[in-house]
Amino acid sequence: MKVKGDTNLCAEITGVSVALQIQCYQCEDVRQDDCSSPEFIVNCTVNVQDMCQKEVLVMEDGIHYRKSCASSGACLIASSGYQQFCTGKLNSVCITCCNTALCNGPRHKRRPACSSPNTHCHLGACCHTIWDKLSQ
Repeated sequence: MKVKGDTNLCAEITGVSVALQIQCYQCEDVRQDDCSSPEFIVNCTVNVQDMCQKEVLVMEDGIHYRKSCASSGACLIASSGYQQFCTGKLNSVCITCCNTALCNGPRHKRRPACSSPNTHCHLGACCHTIWDKLSQ
């Protein structure tokens, strides 16, 4: 079986295209990333919603999350349009898109191996950005 591209999500099997359905977490205005449990998993619309979207909003009462299925075009436009507002400060909005099953769930904590506590950052290898903190 040969799989074409990451965003296409169509498998070509002996000349026949078979649509694959992605699963995403879906919730509206949830605090503390609570919607990353099985009851929030949805099957996205085949051949229409080929990505998962995650919005992180920093508000006065805390961090709010919105998660959903999305079309690649709409999601990529939204994420690039809000990039300037993704500061990690109060009233910021960060939108990310991904195209693997349940990829809009919680990020797994990962720490890069640094040689010492005073290691300088080189291309972000030992830096932890505000976005990493917001996405945990």
